[in-house]
Amino acid sequence: MPNRTTTMTRMRDHWRGQFRAMASPCEVLLRTNDAQQAEAALSAVAAEAWRIEDKFSRYRTNNVVAAINDSNGATVAVDDETANLIDFATALHELSEGRFDISSGVLRRAWQFDGSDRLPDEQTVADILSCVGWNKVLWQRPDLTLQPGMQIDFGGIGKEYAVDRAAALAADLVTHCLINFGGDLATGGASDASPAWQVGVETPDSAGRRADRLIRLSRGGLATSGDARRFLLKDGKRYSHILNPLTGWPIEQAPRSVTVAADTCTQAGMLATLAMLQGPEAESFLEAQSVQYWCRRS
Repeated sequence: MPNRTTTMTRMRDHWRGQFRAMASPCEVLLRTNDAQQAEAALSAVAAEAWRIEDKFSRYRTNNVVAAINDSNGATVAVDDETANLIDFATALHELSEGRFDISSGVLRRAWQFDGSDRLPDEQTVADILSCVGWNKVLWQRPDLTLQPGMQIDFGGIGKEYAVDRAAALAADLVTHCLINFGGDLATGGASDASPAWQVGVETPDSAGRRADRLIRLSRGGLATSGDARRFLLKDGKRYSHILNPLTGWPIEQAPRSVTVAADTCTQAGMLATLAMLQGPEAESFLEAQSVQYWCRRS
């Protein structure tokens, strides 16, 4: 069982809560003069993050994702929350013309993005690809039927969903807050809060040690997608962990990172991920969405 404890620190003009969830450091910044309110908000945020992790992590053996992935072709009826995430993933699959696909997680059997130069065998990738493709899935809410050997993975949308849920819960308890789960962020509470939260966007390859951009965020969400930590490097060529489920291989000519600001963290994460999946057309895609974004290619 992972360590599930929280810590709270009093800063100059806010409280800072910390814990771990979803394999990420999680931070909660809370503006209130009431220590009990701050503790209650931190507890609510951490509990919600852990609840979502327990329910939707592919690493758990007794949750809804495990039931689906172990179904071996049988139909599984899911609850409303799970159905909502599946509906969202289905919409993203259509919007991306198949590039976003929650059934593509099985490709991790071939790919280990550990910074080494070990590329998988082409036949291995091709064999696994037969178990990928949302178009092969029968989804008629609330019933989901995967073909034998197929699996789903909510990793591409689950953390952003958790951030927005946590921000809404904290906003009921404090004046203004900033939720940060491993670099996916959302504000909660008064939209005219002052001063704005200052968010640093790290430089690729700095492993979180150096920020080259400072963003002032008073409302909405912020999300970043990139290959700073998960990649392969072979003969001078960098292979991003963002895979094209249509080929089973990394997206070609994708930016090093894309950061998007939007009304919610879920929306920001969706746009950042879809932009990365566009490869060389990432900037054109984001321009067409009329959102604020920051894109790095080196």
